[in-house]
Amino acid sequence: MMTSRFGVVAATGALVGIIAALLVANHQGATPTKPPAATGTAQIGGPFSLLKTDGTAVSNTDYIGKPLLVYFGFTNCPDICPAGLQVISSALDTVGTDADKLSVVFISLDPERDTPAKLGAYMKSFHPAIQGLTGSLDGTTAAAKAYRVYFKKVPSDTTPGDYSIDHSGFMYLMNKDGIYAQHFPHNVAAEKLATAISKAIKPAP
Repeated sequence: MMTSRFGVVAATGALVGIIAALLVANHQGATPTKPPAATGTAQIGGPFSLLKTDGTAVSNTDYIGKPLLVYFGFTNCPDICPAGLQVISSALDTVGTDADKLSVVFISLDPERDTPAKLGAYMKSFHPAIQGLTGSLDGTTAAAKAYRVYFKKVPSDTTPGDYSIDHSGFMYLMNKDGIYAQHFPHNVAAEKLATAISKAIKPAP
């Protein structure tokens, strides 16, 4: 009777040990419920070589020294581009005279149609501080790649020879050293963008 009792106790102890070992192994191999926080700086921004609306060549190095707001689009864009440019214009109006401490560029993704002259005429509909940039297809592609901007030429289904540009619609705020700070959707509230601009041009001491 004693032998049987000890046998039961021993078997029970062994079973408990096995279960405990399995629980520990399962816990150690389990996927964390919360992924670790990402670290580092986003790889957005980099070299580009384009043209101003007066035909003057310009590169990314010309904008070092001031925070820079970058927005991509094209003049035939029916809604996203003008909406984003209106938001930027309103934000710059809110910032007021301090807006000259920031550079703002609108880079065309349609260099085939957006000549410097055409882009210059288009930019007159928005805040005068926003500078239009265009150039060769290679130059445009390099700029878009640097800022991780998607764009694709899409032929018209109804008009032979016509096309549109499918593209992402973010604004990128870079610091005075050309380093990515943050980005915004094209429909961000003008007040929120103005606040971010003000912080960029007047960083905390």
